[in-house]
Amino acid sequence: MYVNATPYNLSFTAASLRPELARIVAEYFLAVRDWEKTKEHILSTNALQCRSASSAERLELELRKRLVTLSDEQLVILAQATAEDRVAMAWLAACKRISFAFEFAAEALRDKLAAHDNILRPSDYETYVETKAAAHPELMRLSASTKIKIRQVLLKMLSEAGLLGAGIAFGTIQRPLLSPVARHAITSDDPRWLAGFLVTDQEIGGLSLS
Repeated sequence: MYVNATPYNLSFTAASLRPELARIVAEYFLAVRDWEKTKEHILSTNALQCRSASSAERLELELRKRLVTLSDEQLVILAQATAEDRVAMAWLAACKRISFAFEFAAEALRDKLAAHDNILRPSDYETYVETKAAAHPELMRLSASTKIKIRQVLLKMLSEAGLLGAGIAFGTIQRPLLSPVARHAITSDDPRWLAGFLVTDQEIGGLSLS
């Protein structure tokens, strides 16, 4: 289990994965190399096509906070590569920004695959949250409605990222395919992020030693 004493960022529900919108933000940033100018452009042109200024501000902020965690190589892939690679980079950005999401994939989902159980059940999620609550009491301070929203958005991100497919309960856990381009961008940064894509520790260790 990952030991993380830093309080979880649980305010990520303004956006699910949204790889196409993340691409728009990344594309403009790469043109100007300034996050503040990127923010101003995105909001002034309503590039994210939001219905209100307040929703645009929330969405832009959440996407920007994720994208600033990416390396130049990862941003270029997000802006210019195939749809599949954009999804991978959008999920990587979410993992880097939202440790709760990364740890859920790296721990709960990988453990179930290792046990040859690929069905994600509501009880799996609740057990995981309860397990994490000792180190992260902020999970228990959430309102019932916020807990539901966090779970909904996380499950949607997992589905969009290809980690969760159709099936009974919350769905079928599956390991997404990573292209050589996406895999290189992740491993050259830090191979440990591959755990968020359900790559085993044994494989990650081999990459670290190579």
